[in-house]
Amino acid sequence: MARLRRKSCMLLFLFALFVFGTLVGLRTLKPSDGLSDLDISPINGEKVDRRAVFSDVLSPAAQERVVASKAKAAGSHPSQDRGVSYDVHIFYYTWYGNPQTDEKYLHWDHILVPHWDPKIAASYPKGRHVPPEDIGSSFYPEMGPYSSRDPEVLESHMEQISTSGAGVVVLSWYPPGLADDHGEPSEDMVPSILDAALRHNLKVAFHIQAYKGRTEHSLHNNIKYIIDRYGDHGAFYRFSSSSGKVLPLFYIYDSYLTPTEAWAALLTSTGSHNLRGTPYDGVFIALIVDEKHKHDILAGGFDGMYTYFASNGFSYGSSHQNWKGLKDFCNGNNLLFVPSVGPGYIDTSIRPWNNHNTRNRVNGRYYETGLQAALNVQPEIVSITSFNEWHEGTQIERAMPKKTLRHVYLDYQPHEPDLYLELTRSWVEQYHKEKERFLV
Repeated sequence: MARLRRKSCMLLFLFALFVFGTLVGLRTLKPSDGLSDLDISPINGEKVDRRAVFSDVLSPAAQERVVASKAKAAGSHPSQDRGVSYDVHIFYYTWYGNPQTDEKYLHWDHILVPHWDPKIAASYPKGRHVPPEDIGSSFYPEMGPYSSRDPEVLESHMEQISTSGAGVVVLSWYPPGLADDHGEPSEDMVPSILDAALRHNLKVAFHIQAYKGRTEHSLHNNIKYIIDRYGDHGAFYRFSSSSGKVLPLFYIYDSYLTPTEAWAALLTSTGSHNLRGTPYDGVFIALIVDEKHKHDILAGGFDGMYTYFASNGFSYGSSHQNWKGLKDFCNGNNLLFVPSVGPGYIDTSIRPWNNHNTRNRVNGRYYETGLQAALNVQPEIVSITSFNEWHEGTQIERAMPKKTLRHVYLDYQPHEPDLYLELTRSWVEQYHKEKERFLV
């Protein structure tokens, strides 16, 4: 009898441990108020008629994908027979390099960013990553630490994005000669990116980064440069507004760093050097971080706002529970609201002190929760953070299991490497189906 009691106690203990672990995992889905306010429905939607927002027409360039697919990485799946949605935008980065193509590693060897408080920084390791076994990411790409300049990599990326159903590649962009603190200039890659996008029936929009010295005057020059140089390309994205205007769309990262009055001088019709009504007019989307920014965005003359960050609860704008209020504000002021959804978040490989902002993927459940939250507010455009921001663990690009002597990388198991591409595809079809209803 005593042995039976011990066995029963052990079984009860193991069951309690399983329940506790499950609850801890699910808690990462929504740090503020759980799942109760979201109507989570399956997103493995049926195939739908894509005439409204999907493009199924294969241009001569798109037909070349059969030839181009010979250059893709092993394990990729052709997607010529599946359309893409130009209402689903995905953030894309070209700052990676390796010795085979660039003579050195770029970004995969990212530094360990110190905390701004020296007392806290002293508790964490310093230095930088040493590829190829040790890279600046908690996941490991299926293609290894690749170069963004490798034509085969670029072809594979555009093929994967096409597979996901996202139709607009939102390219992280710096002006010629400029780059982020850890990379090198890459503006010269834009023509190749546009050509590759066109082969896969994709469009390209520009995500203008907060480079050193960025002002409303320099941004005026940036917009003119981009439109003059790339505006006639078949893959250059233009947004069709309800008013009938068809204009280029630009995302402006960290827009809040520039005074509202400066933006108004550029983006309102009475501004001293405004773009409105000129050949360089566009749809300008600002980053919403704090709640107060929505009033600055309106006063600055922007056409809309996006949330970018993939960590639910990290900022006011990135918190799913605030999206309805932001969408109502945008509706009332004739602005676009573009929620940004990510599959998870973990940047401790480069910011080891930032564990509190980690969001567990929970085998795709976190992503599904965010996608449903976006669908609930009936947005005209949805953005995905990201295709390949590996440092912050927001990528939907294919990843592989990887174990070294010092490190075990996260992966998508027990699912296949294309899990998040397929989840995105299913949701894009569901989004299109729902959008036909709420736009009536």
